[in-house]
Amino acid sequence: MAELNTPSRNRKGTPKVDLTAMVDLAFLLITFFMLTTSLSKPVAMDIAKPDQSDPDATMDFAASRTMTILLGKDNKVAWYMGEAGKKRPNIEGFGEIRHAILSNKTNVAFANNNDPKKTLAVIIKPTSGATYKNFVDIMDELSVAKITAAPAIDDEHITDAEMDFMKQNKIL
Repeated sequence: MAELNTPSRNRKGTPKVDLTAMVDLAFLLITFFMLTTSLSKPVAMDIAKPDQSDPDATMDFAASRTMTILLGKDNKVAWYMGEAGKKRPNIEGFGEIRHAILSNKTNVAFANNNDPKKTLAVIIKPTSGATYKNFVDIMDELSVAKITAAPAIDDEHITDAEMDFMKQNKIL
């Protein structure tokens, strides 16, 4: 039995408080909240990666609705719409890339009359200068922008034109 004793200078008897019921109640409440709470469930995002077992397998995307994102060093991102080498990539930080994704998503939807089968396709190409945090950040940006097509991750097929551009701009 738990008691709370206080020293007293009076000749009267000191009151004793029995804390057993309060301790029991505290443990009951802790047990109740531990058993009734729900832990957050992990949420996975679908990604598409080229099949390495078949060298002839390609992932074909319409150039008019394809956005390629190159992850570089120093939290820099280079992106372009269409085919590699035909357009000069734009260099931005992670603060501005969401606007570019949303803008391109809107443009593709408008050009395809809001056809749900013809949405923006995103290809992410992490380079040797990119960090894992950069990859997670870009995946979060795609999730926030509600890109419905699974992004393609291609870290092995970075073209020479893309590499040259990134070297010239010192983000590789």
